[in-house]
Amino acid sequence: MDIDGSVAPISLRDDQRQDLKRRLARVEGQIRGISKMIDDSRQCKDIVTQISAVSKALEQIGFRLVASQISYCLENPEEALKGGCTLADVEKLFLKLR
Repeated sequence: MDIDGSVAPISLRDDQRQDLKRRLARVEGQIRGISKMIDDSRQCKDIVTQISAVSKALEQIGFRLVASQISYCLENPEEALKGGCTLADVEKLFLKLR
């Protein structure tokens, strides 16, 4: 962590960044779809099913993000420590997703 208590910026490869952004764009589309379902007075069970899908998709994005950081820390331990990011910090992030 930095002196102010914030975690250092994440280090992502371009393919990881693109994958996360693609997944987020898909979630954005799903959320717009849920909004339209509400406007169209669709059945509650259909709307809740889509909300559940969005929730799981966001959870997967979070897990992928933390997994990327864990990989970075393991592959570059000295650099990760210099950046103020320890495995304990990453563990805390992972536990937030549970």
